[in-house]
Amino acid sequence: MATELHRDAGDFYRDARDDLAGPLDGVRVLDVTKVWSGPLASAVLADLGADVVRVELPHGRDGEVPPRIPGTGLSWFRQTVNRNKRSVGLDLRRPEGRESFLRLVATADVVVENYRPGTLDGWGVGWAQCRAVRPDLVFVSISGWGQFGSRRAEAAYDPVIQAASGWMALNGAPQGGPVRAPTFLADELAGLHGALGALAALWHRQRTGEGQHVDVAMFDTMVAGSAGLHTLAAAGRPPRRWGNQTDFVVPANVYPCVDGQVYLAVALDRHWRELAEAMSRPELARAEGFARAADRLANRVEVDAVIAQWCAARPADEVVAALVRRGLTVSRVRTVAEVAADPYLAERAMLQPTPLCDGSTAPIVGPAAKFSRTPTRVRRGAPAPGADTAQVFAELPTASTECPKQTYDTAC
Repeated sequence: MATELHRDAGDFYRDARDDLAGPLDGVRVLDVTKVWSGPLASAVLADLGADVVRVELPHGRDGEVPPRIPGTGLSWFRQTVNRNKRSVGLDLRRPEGRESFLRLVATADVVVENYRPGTLDGWGVGWAQCRAVRPDLVFVSISGWGQFGSRRAEAAYDPVIQAASGWMALNGAPQGGPVRAPTFLADELAGLHGALGALAALWHRQRTGEGQHVDVAMFDTMVAGSAGLHTLAAAGRPPRRWGNQTDFVVPANVYPCVDGQVYLAVALDRHWRELAEAMSRPELARAEGFARAADRLANRVEVDAVIAQWCAARPADEVVAALVRRGLTVSRVRTVAEVAADPYLAERAMLQPTPLCDGSTAPIVGPAAKFSRTPTRVRRGAPAPGADTAQVFAELPTASTECPKQTYDTAC
């Protein structure tokens, strides 16, 4: 018997619990990270309900990257990736900071860090030192090139890894030059693999009682996230740059319309027949050079020309509506601003109005994964650096509750 699809959010969350922060409620994570990949990994864990405590240098301003969110005076960068976390101020380069941090480690399940390999070891708070106080600890290290290998000590930023991995050379127009992704793609992939690695290691610990060191290299994640194209290259068939097209599906492209552009792709022959009907060109359904996928691959220019001519005479929304009715894959090419204003984001809770640390409110990106039993949400905005130091240390076992004697900057 077929199961009816969930009709709305109320139906999906019908059996939801309201006593848990999410499926990782009860897991303690220490976040010793900077920039984006590491903070993103811990943000994913925080979104899933973990208690993530961000360890920051006193008076630190990591992540204060312009522009500011209008109406708040706060950086979009820090506010986006440090949602759902708490913050303590510790200088890990000083003995008292190191001692205080290891007291926190003794209560933690996971540590996430993304400094250059060897940095935390030099401060006395690396994998070996942390494992000594919490033997079953999961210690996630994210770096550009990994914890071992001949390039491990090299510095890395997201675009550098995009270039080094071969990804940048594949991106852009066929006759143009390489183009970086406009988002932090290498950082995003590394952060997601870091969170996934933490979850897998926690599951292993639950079964065996064993902790372990999880090594995530941005370079590795870009190779792993390149659709297996490195396999083709290693076997002697390096891929070429296709722009908005692909080498295995025709049509698949961006087509100008009267008032915008659409992207459509037709992979199956039966879908091609639907498209031919939608264009009022039923003869193309069985025509030579059009009827079969292999024919369309060999006849790419002519196929694209037919679709381009049809789209050019119509508004984009008309094209989209006509093809959606037939179950075809198509979308208007939209700007980020258009997407941000789309009511569907509200339906999916992907922009959640969130109180920030300065008293303002901003629409913060929400968790992607939805859980019917343990819902996730943006529970709090990014904390001011060190804002939760006293509270976090007060929660430690009685013998360890003294708050470190340092000065903290808790201003937003």
